[in-house]
Amino acid sequence: MNLTGNTIFITGGGSGIGRGLAEALHAKGNQIIISGRRKAALAEVVAANAGMDSIELDVESLDSIKSVATTLTAKYPKLNVLINNAGIMKDDVVDFPIDDTIASSIITTNLLGPIRMTSALIEQLKAQPAAAVITVTSGLAFTPLARTAVYSATKAALHSFILSQRYLLKDTNVRILELAPPYVQTELGGEHQLTDPNAMPLGAFIDETVQVLGTDADEVNVKGVAMLRNNVGPDEYAFFSKFNDMMSGR
Repeated sequence: MNLTGNTIFITGGGSGIGRGLAEALHAKGNQIIISGRRKAALAEVVAANAGMDSIELDVESLDSIKSVATTLTAKYPKLNVLINNAGIMKDDVVDFPIDDTIASSIITTNLLGPIRMTSALIEQLKAQPAAAVITVTSGLAFTPLARTAVYSATKAALHSFILSQRYLLKDTNVRILELAPPYVQTELGGEHQLTDPNAMPLGAFIDETVQVLGTDADEVNVKGVAMLRNNVGPDEYAFFSKFNDMMSGR
C-alpha cells in the first residue's frame, strides 16, 4: 500500500504494536488517529507526536464503536485506512472450567471488535479512491498456544473472516490486509514480556512490518512468524505439541 498521504485510524494505539505503528506511519506523513480505553496513554502518545489525534474507544461496546465511527467520518472525511489492532490476552486454560467473564471479554474484544469496527467504517472506506483495512491477528492463529486457547481461537477466527472479507471486496478499492505478529516485546502477555529476550524487539518488528506494508503483500508478516504461519496441514498437531512443550518448559 501507499505509505504516505493517508488518514489512518488505529485501535489500541496507546501502547505496544498500535503505538509503534502509529508513530512509524505518522513519521511518514500520514494523519494518524489513535484510540483506546486509557485516556492517559492516548494523551502521552499524542503529546509526543505533534499533529496526531486520539479518541476514546471501548471496542467491547457496540455503542462506543458506532459513536466513534460517526465522529471520525465527520471530522476526517478522507479517512481511508483502518488498523484493527486492539486486543487482549489472558490465560484461559481449557482443561479446567473456563471463567465465562474472561472468555466473553476476549471474544468480544478480539473478534467482535474488529468485525464491528470494520462494519461501522466500511462504507466510508469504499467511498475513498484507495483504502485499506489492516487487521492484526497473531502467529497463534495458525499454531495456538494451549494456555491461551480462547485468545488463539479468536485470532484463527479473524484469519477466516479476513479471507472472506478480502474475497468479497476484491473488485473494490478497499484492500484487506492481515498482520500476524510473532512473539513481540509488548505488554500483551504481561510486563515480563516487555523484556523477554525470546520475544522480538518491538522496534525491529515495527521496522520490518512497515517495510512489508509498503509492498503488495496481502499478509504483512515479518520473517520471524513464518514457522508458526506455515504450520498448516496434516502434521500440524505434531508441531503444535512440540511448540507448546517448548513454551511450557517441558
